[in-house]
Amino acid sequence: MAATVLVTGGLGYVGSHCCVALAHAGYEPVVLDNLSNARESVLERLRELTGAAIELHRADVRDAGALDRALANRPIEAVAHFAGLKSVRESVERPLDYFDNNVNGTARLLEAMARHGVRRMLFSSSATVYGVPQRLPYTEDHPLEPVNPYGCGKLAIERMLERAAAANPDFHYAALRYFNPVGAHPSGRIGEDPRGVPENLLPYVAQVASGQRPTLRVFGKDYDTPDGTGVRDYLHVMDLAEAHVAALRFLEREHRSIAVNLGTGRGHSVLEVVKAFEAASGRPVPIEFAPRRAGDLPEYWADATLAAQELGWRAARGLEEMCRDAWRWQSQNPDGYV
Repeated sequence: MAATVLVTGGLGYVGSHCCVALAHAGYEPVVLDNLSNARESVLERLRELTGAAIELHRADVRDAGALDRALANRPIEAVAHFAGLKSVRESVERPLDYFDNNVNGTARLLEAMARHGVRRMLFSSSATVYGVPQRLPYTEDHPLEPVNPYGCGKLAIERMLERAAAANPDFHYAALRYFNPVGAHPSGRIGEDPRGVPENLLPYVAQVASGQRPTLRVFGKDYDTPDGTGVRDYLHVMDLAEAHVAALRFLEREHRSIAVNLGTGRGHSVLEVVKAFEAASGRPVPIEFAPRRAGDLPEYWADATLAAQELGWRAARGLEEMCRDAWRWQSQNPDGYV
């Protein structure tokens, strides 16, 4: 029997790709999702890509009864926890919603795991836990000083996991600090489907390339970077998904917890991304420059050495493949999931 992994938020962008990677690695994903930022139609596409009859529990992680039903249904090897609100901008406007959903939701999930003897968690953390860089690249021992409620919530959850592991020597977790996930499954069947105006760069670029939006607004052209625009560490979502499989195997093998960066170890500027997307799509991406946004960092990227040493994982896909797969998703699904 394949080991079962409960994937919270498993119909969302990263969670859905992780379901595919887990299934291809021999695990059986079971999804729990409240569909607040996902569509149920993703489930059929996951079944198509994996050949598995993936089970869905439509529920919120703050619903203790629903968690009990999902965890009692069969033995669960681990929980991959993606469920959570994820907009930095929105977290500033609605901090209490973010702490309730993300932090309290994780507490309810950990309580349910304890009740059912589930001892491993993969946690979707974020590079936002580091805050303003005191040095680059970010290493895992960089001071943790998040500057927005989203990042503060991620750090609070990491601290909660530390305390849970200290209290229960049989419980282990991997806090996976993502940098900037982009791209889509190479089939074009699943990808990033933002609701409303995209807040992330690549979906916005894709919508401009497809003619859905007239221009890309680039905030800031006078940063101290090679071309004056912001630099970020972009990571293909399938590399990210495969890192979760590597992290789960680490927990199974090592029986200890870890907090680790997931990035490529290099940065790309906004203009580099635009140029690569134009090459991948064969379409122009008109841009207009706007003033810097408050709170935006000039540049940041990961030191991914620890992930290579401990998980045996390295990002394998470059910017060209990120853009090519994002364009395939956009061109095949101009209206996202329907």
